[in-house]
Amino acid sequence: MTMSNYDNPCIDCGACCAWFRVSFYWAECRDGGGVVPEELTEPLSPFLCCMNGTNQRQPRCQALSGEVGKSVRCTIYPSRPSPCREFNRAGEQGKPNDACDRARAQYGLPPLVNPGPG
Repeated sequence: MTMSNYDNPCIDCGACCAWFRVSFYWAECRDGGGVVPEELTEPLSPFLCCMNGTNQRQPRCQALSGEVGKSVRCTIYPSRPSPCREFNRAGEQGKPNDACDRARAQYGLPPLVNPGPG
């Protein structure tokens, strides 16, 4: 199911991009044959890297543009790493996501309500 930007609460949120470390296998980077721009990553181990800005005490992905909770966008959306591709917002596909709700709570945002079948 494709969602228009008007129906997508993520474009007004961005909390997950500014709360969690985004780590993934190094080969997801362009220099490893993947799509993630390596200049936006930093190494974590011989096999893992993370998005710049997310391995800090107060994480915020360097690819996130805008103000969390107001209006945001991922500047590398088509080239984002697997953790970002696999992270579903709470209520997506009718399933809860406690991690989404926790990140939103850190920015004073209410949990997302599952809209149910449309």
